[in-house]
Amino acid sequence: MSRTALLTIDLQNDFLHPKGAYGRAGQASPAIAALPARIAPVRDAVRAAGGVYVSAQFTLVPGPDGEPLISPHLAKLRPFLTRGDFLPGGFGHSLVDELGPADATIEKVAYSAFYQTRLEFVLNKLSVTRLIVGGIVTNGGVASTVRDAHLRDIPVTLLTDGTAAFDPAVHDATLLSLGSVCHQATCAEAASAQTAP
Repeated sequence: MSRTALLTIDLQNDFLHPKGAYGRAGQASPAIAALPARIAPVRDAVRAAGGVYVSAQFTLVPGPDGEPLISPHLAKLRPFLTRGDFLPGGFGHSLVDELGPADATIEKVAYSAFYQTRLEFVLNKLSVTRLIVGGIVTNGGVASTVRDAHLRDIPVTLLTDGTAAFDPAVHDATLLSLGSVCHQATCAEAASAQTAP
């Protein structure tokens, strides 16, 4: 048996909720905030067709003193990140309510949901052979995950309006650059395709 999985990238409270790390820092984005409502019908259609929903969630692993282990480039890019942000089990680390709960959750520590995670194990055990990918940001975690899926010969449908970046021009440019490694569809098109004969 083979099945499709909806895989979302980083749709967590620390990115989207007003009380999350990015919201507290004034880093809100209307384009990003709109994603859960758009993606929910895709999740429902995938499940109705026998597929599964996998949520990959950015994680800041706490060090021995409780301070997060942050990559230097991220610390420079997002200096507001601090103790407790993206902490496993915490409010901020959790998938947004509109989409939860997922059928499987993957903690990721870098851009790609495949890098040093259990994602491939989960996909194999659930007989997943195709992915539908959405989430944030288009040019970061989404692009890295889509390219890593391509390297593994996993067909991907990328949700053009189910992904977003902080800069719309960067989002558009990334969709263009990913055109050679994945199929692209709107959320409505992807949901309808699950019920097609």
